[in-house]
Amino acid sequence: MDEVEWMPRQPKAEDLRVGLISWAGSYLTFETYKNTVTATAKGLGRRQTWEILVSNEHDTQAVVRLRSLQGLYLLCEANGSVCYGRPKTSHHGCFLLRFHRNGKWTLQCIISGRYLESDGENVFCTSRVLSAYHMWTPRPALHAHVILYSPLNHCYARADPTIGRVWVDTPIPCLEECGFLLHFQDGCYHLETSAHTFLSHLDRLVSEPSTQTAFHMQVRPGGLVALSDGEGGMLYPQGPRLLLSLGSNPHRGEEWFILKRCPTWVSLRSKTRKFLSVIYDIEVCAASEHVIPVSLFQFECDGESPNLQIRSANGCYLAQRRHRTILADGHPLESDTFFRMHWNCGRIILQSPNGRFLGIAPNGLLMANATIPGPNEEFGIRLANRPFLALRGRYGYVGTSSEHDLLQCNMDQPDCIHLLPCRQGIYHFQAQSGSFWSITSFGTFRPWGKFALNFCIELQGSNLLTVLAPNGFYMRSDRSGTLVADSEDITRECIWEF
Repeated sequence: MDEVEWMPRQPKAEDLRVGLISWAGSYLTFETYKNTVTATAKGLGRRQTWEILVSNEHDTQAVVRLRSLQGLYLLCEANGSVCYGRPKTSHHGCFLLRFHRNGKWTLQCIISGRYLESDGENVFCTSRVLSAYHMWTPRPALHAHVILYSPLNHCYARADPTIGRVWVDTPIPCLEECGFLLHFQDGCYHLETSAHTFLSHLDRLVSEPSTQTAFHMQVRPGGLVALSDGEGGMLYPQGPRLLLSLGSNPHRGEEWFILKRCPTWVSLRSKTRKFLSVIYDIEVCAASEHVIPVSLFQFECDGESPNLQIRSANGCYLAQRRHRTILADGHPLESDTFFRMHWNCGRIILQSPNGRFLGIAPNGLLMANATIPGPNEEFGIRLANRPFLALRGRYGYVGTSSEHDLLQCNMDQPDCIHLLPCRQGIYHFQAQSGSFWSITSFGTFRPWGKFALNFCIELQGSNLLTVLAPNGFYMRSDRSGTLVADSEDITRECIWEF
């Protein structure tokens, strides 16, 4: 079988989204009811997120428009005021975006030649003379759990906890060691591994974040990033084993990585307690009693529909073929690779394009035979590359706050929720302190329980899930900022990015 390139061909909308931080540390903000743009917010939320639409890019600059998540554009008017709306001409709302060596951006109005700036509160476009007040720090708005892909080496970064190093040597990002938590603090980034160690300037992993784990980030539209120590050293793969370390002489763009959300890899277990595996390159059967590399599948779903694609470790998708057989030889645009998913208490049921349900035949092969699903068509599903969750809802991340004893859902940075698998689809949630999540009679949560409770996770998209809490209700984000489980139905506030 031909080798399949594992990188998506085109950047997704989320890869083009950033928050823009002014010299005063506040974010460029879309003010919903005032038809104005300000720079007062101290955190990155939906109204502080802008999609960078590039019409022309060359080396150190690009012509762009900034579009809010509400679908309206940042506009600079003739009098220097800044508002949002829809462009009236081909150049209205266009800015010349320049990338500076210190990682900052400047945005110069194409029509007037004036720079976008802030006084720490208001935003305007009046000066043609560049100064520090015109500098904006871009912060990628994608979820904090990420993977780093080197386009030059066609491999992903992988933490090696046994010797405390990070290598750029993994062609398929199915390992939990390929995932990193990106912490943003005081204008710098800290890379935390799945084992909760941090990449340092000394090319090794350390147990605590410090000034030695803080990196400056240069950002380009489309998810391209480069990390540096702020003193001339760039982070890039070096040596025959591609050790990720600081150096001063990268060649041919070695320092650039594509920042992507951590993909979702799962294992699927049949009624016979055997894992689905790909054998002989393309056949799918319930063959293994343990999770092995060919038992891992990438879960791909856009979240807008219940249709799902399942990608095997050979790079191809599961597809329905002749005689209702399911083979791992599909391509992403084939209609036969789309399956409909249904959930039953943490177990997944897959329905093929012909309407029949997937199950295990007597010979162990995966087939689309059943017209009505039964226990043979239910599969246990377990997250294979996620030892923890970092949940983000409509109002921010789930985490603890020194000002509240209840878990909050409007935090700028996530807390790690350690997953202790109990049964297929059922997990115990453990806080960073080692204690368990507990639930109050009001459906709110505290992170210091003594006893483990059962939480049911159901995947709703490639990086989306719902959580059925121990009280039988779905967990949701509340506008007040408190995490609560009180929803009988799945609403948009019950959907969590992870």
